[in-house]
Amino acid sequence: MASGTVTSSEYISHHLTNLTFGNHPEHGWGFAHSAAEAAQMGFWAINVDTMFWSVALGVLFVWFFNKVAKKVTSDVPSGAQNFVESIIEFVDDNVKSIFSHKNAVIAPLALTIFVWVFLMNLMDLVPVDWIPFVAGEMGIHFMKVVPTTDVNATGGMAISVLFLIVYYSIKMKGIGGFIGELAFQPLPKIFAPFNLFLELVGLLAKPVSLALRLFGNMYAGEMIFILIALLPFWAQWILSVPWAIFHILVITLQAFIFMVLTIVYLAMAHDHH
Repeated sequence: MASGTVTSSEYISHHLTNLTFGNHPEHGWGFAHSAAEAAQMGFWAINVDTMFWSVALGVLFVWFFNKVAKKVTSDVPSGAQNFVESIIEFVDDNVKSIFSHKNAVIAPLALTIFVWVFLMNLMDLVPVDWIPFVAGEMGIHFMKVVPTTDVNATGGMAISVLFLIVYYSIKMKGIGGFIGELAFQPLPKIFAPFNLFLELVGLLAKPVSLALRLFGNMYAGEMIFILIALLPFWAQWILSVPWAIFHILVITLQAFIFMVLTIVYLAMAHDHH
């Protein structure tokens, strides 16, 4: 912005555009050079920056927790062990308070969701121009570093949760019990088509709400950081530091909500009543 080479709208558009790879109708396979080109690539296009940062942060999470687990001790624990154990105990307490059934998958799943989503959200605290500037110097036109500001990422996680809901509903109640749960409540059986419509809408609303809640909050937070970056340098420090401090609460709360709702939905899938 200081060079005056781009307008405010171009700056905002640039920072909100993913590095997209796909098949352009005119130019064939390659990276999009604008948001319009990315839209023209259609369904099979992939946001490379979203995939890179989400996978990289997932690998970081697994590597760090595995490293701490290998060095765990019952004597004087290290700071890293205390840190990891506090997160595990926090997640475990929430699982025990919500999920009353026996399933060895739920607690690790909840831990993965909480830490992974938190790390992806945490990237929103990186100054908005740092990584895109480095990427630009390397010839990469676009670079969004917050995967949860991409609805494809939050939607993918939410759809995974939906698959688990359906899987455990059928596993615990049988296919007949699952269909009966959708068709024969809350109204009498003669209203089965209406019940089925209501319950299917409710079932599909779960992943939609999970995806859009996380995406909307993180996208709005990123937008505010971008708008602050358009201000004079002295104003950026006055506004960005308080917003970043407040945003720490937002990114933690959003990871917590995604985890808790996943536990709640899976607990409902296990219930027979």
